[in-house]
Amino acid sequence: MEIILLERIEKLGGIGDVVTVKNGFARNFLLPNNKALRANDTNRKLFEANRSKIEADNAERRTDAEGRAKDIDGKQVVLIRQASNTGQLYGSVSVRDIVDALVEDGAAGVSKSMVELERPIKSLGLFDVKVKLHPEVTITVAVNVARSPDEAEMQKQGIDVIAAMFEEEQAEAVATALEPDSEDEFEDATPPSEVAAEDAPAASDEAEEA
Repeated sequence: MEIILLERIEKLGGIGDVVTVKNGFARNFLLPNNKALRANDTNRKLFEANRSKIEADNAERRTDAEGRAKDIDGKQVVLIRQASNTGQLYGSVSVRDIVDALVEDGAAGVSKSMVELERPIKSLGLFDVKVKLHPEVTITVAVNVARSPDEAEMQKQGIDVIAAMFEEEQAEAVATALEPDSEDEFEDATPPSEVAAEDAPAASDEAEEA
């Protein structure tokens, strides 16, 4: 289907461009969200008559987004979740969780449609997530998923929490394996008094022979 773009669409074009897209993409996303018009004669004339206003409105929204981007770009939000010792979450972190965390942290005006997350986050760690505040303004926020505030701080400093925990467990296992079993040593050892008693008869026999 041929359409006229009403805003910049990544990998398609900018305002006023006439492009061809799949029918489903146009009908299910672009047209109902007022991001494009069908490219027929009537809509071409309508667009040209309103081009100045469309471009001015877009510029105003872009300026507003650029202003908000200064406060949000590079922001890090912490999400505390339960997880196994291998780092797998008991559940997942969704777009809604990220939006709620950003809003709670003062990033007003962020909606689910702005967050670009290919799939839910299902493990501990630091994740860079893109947030599109405007078709021409994209920022990146860091999502710090941890089991506790202390672990979140460690991850913020670049420490791999799971690797550190694994190394600690291995060190403990090695230390345990190298510890002497004192009880077994005492059980196996023959008391000095018994050794003396066992040697005494032998000495007497040698004396009689002499």
